[in-house]
Amino acid sequence: MIFGNLIHLSYNMWEDNPNIGPNKNIYHGYMPDFCFDESMWNEILKRMGDAGMNMIVVDVGDGVQFKRRPEIAVRGAWTGDKLREELAKARALGLEPIPKLNFSTCHDVWLGEYHRRVSTPAYYDVCRDLIAETIELFDKPRFFHLGMDEETCQHQRLHHYVVVRQYDLWWHDIEFYFREVEKGGSRPWVWSDYEWNSPELFFERMPKSVLQSNWYYGNVFDEERKGVKAYRDLEERGYEQVPTFSNHSCAENAELTVEYCRRQIAPERLLGFLQTPWRPTKADFRERHFEAIDVVGRIIARL
Repeated sequence: MIFGNLIHLSYNMWEDNPNIGPNKNIYHGYMPDFCFDESMWNEILKRMGDAGMNMIVVDVGDGVQFKRRPEIAVRGAWTGDKLREELAKARALGLEPIPKLNFSTCHDVWLGEYHRRVSTPAYYDVCRDLIAETIELFDKPRFFHLGMDEETCQHQRLHHYVVVRQYDLWWHDIEFYFREVEKGGSRPWVWSDYEWNSPELFFERMPKSVLQSNWYYGNVFDEERKGVKAYRDLEERGYEQVPTFSNHSCAENAELTVEYCRRQIAPERLLGFLQTPWRPTKADFRERHFEAIDVVGRIIARL
């Protein structure tokens, strides 16, 4: 069973005004420099290994100097060779590295100029190159997380630039990402919240081959809540899932998610769980990162 943790090389996910909004002390808007502490990364890897975790999902974004697209990287980003060395270190600790590039227009400021050229020929070319090179850097990973969450006007209300794909265009683009991932020999993996508001279309068009990570970060598991109900909806339609929890909102979410999902999802379709602390890989957030890992360690010890 997967017990993974999402860690960020790149934290360029929002184009917010950094001085307003609920996340002003966490999310900094676009940052042109590498927002990453290697010492914190090393501490996280060791603590994950000691806790018995077995997967690290790395949000790569603009944190790597891509040979095919050098214009993407922020100042100080890792080289491809450095990334390979660090992934080998993770593997030595029993952690399977999985790449993540979030192509949701809510979270793609890491794409630089292409963030404002969505769904154009130039955009498709850069996405194709980035997916292919990332798969090479990760040595053909088992999964490739594509994000695709929160692409709505409401979620972008604090952004300087807003773009939302809808209807056939959203599906055209996500199907393009799926093909490029599969072409490289990996399996696509996405957040599932599109289903919350468009369940009929989601289940009509979302391939069963795509791994689903629904997410809910609260402590009330009431199926009147769309984020909770989606776990059962996905199970009823036969999708494989890696439910996602977080200590972003409340510390008890992880244990409650595991308890609920083990009741609702058949073992053959419950591939595991993913922790998402939603903090930069910086020493300022050491306590939050360690809390996220330790709760998973306690869950693993009890199962």
